[in-house]
Amino acid sequence: MLGFLVRLLPFWIREPLIILVGTVFGVRILFMALVDGEGWVPAVIGAVFLLGAALRVRVVVHALRARRRRAPATEAELEPVTPAPVIPAPVTPAVRRPVEKKPNAFAQASFAIGLFAVIGGALWIEGKLPEDGTAATGASRPAACRLDEDEELPSAYRSTPGVVTGADLCRALNRTELPELLGTPAERSVYASGTDNTAPLTDRKVAQPEARVEFETYTVELSATYNKLTVAQYAKLTTYGDGRDARKLTVLGRPALLTSDHMMKIQFDLGSGEGASGPVEQGPLARTLTVAFDGKDRGGSYDLTVWSEAGLLPDDSALVDIAEAVLPRITRGARDQD
Repeated sequence: MLGFLVRLLPFWIREPLIILVGTVFGVRILFMALVDGEGWVPAVIGAVFLLGAALRVRVVVHALRARRRRAPATEAELEPVTPAPVIPAPVTPAVRRPVEKKPNAFAQASFAIGLFAVIGGALWIEGKLPEDGTAATGASRPAACRLDEDEELPSAYRSTPGVVTGADLCRALNRTELPELLGTPAERSVYASGTDNTAPLTDRKVAQPEARVEFETYTVELSATYNKLTVAQYAKLTTYGDGRDARKLTVLGRPALLTSDHMMKIQFDLGSGEGASGPVEQGPLARTLTVAFDGKDRGGSYDLTVWSEAGLLPDDSALVDIAEAVLPRITRGARDQD
């Protein structure tokens, strides 16, 4: 229907309009692919839009040249011609035909440019609008969550009541205010993902969805473990190890525990010759806030972990603020769990 309406427009309106719209959409999609890291598919789509706009420009250029091309008058046409005697003929009343008005190219071009300005202004305003009703602070949008939509959920997710998925956790964690909560308000997320894992050493019988959001300074992970282990039991287990950094507290009216541990570092040689495979090494120190699913601590918990490759860690209050902002927003809905 839209294509039919576009074809009804005059040539000098239709072609500039297609050129301008194709250019705007092509540049916008290429920006999303190259800057926001959306992948190669949007880059190809944006290139197709720009190629179509270039072909339309070629058509308009040929039309303008044909319009301006006029055959010069010959000398024979310019010399006065002596009129020959004309035998009078019966006079037939002349039929007045309506004068056909030629399209005003300047007016059409002005209309197309004005329409382009309106479309460009609308796209610019849309990019400046705040997300989810928050005030516009000039911060860039977070990276889109990468999900394994085609992967089938493990059976543990179908047999666990009220279970959420990695997509649900990523949607709740990947917020525009997350950099400010981490103390790095000028940063934006460069990578975000959600996975539907199961807890290790459980024969894939315990659901453990995870979400990760990466920044230039920090990496944040949020996971949910649907087992019978309570936060109180987990706190007792930490006393048998190096629990000097463990701290009990209450978050959102639920028992919580702050612990520290080192991440694992694994190096692989992929044939590039730049590195060598080796054993698992000790990675950077991470800080984890474990929060029970409910105030009665009946088993299962959320784990919010933050670390940095440089070894930096935010204050414990930052983890508490993130948990208070993110955990209430975790809702089911990314996939059909039934």
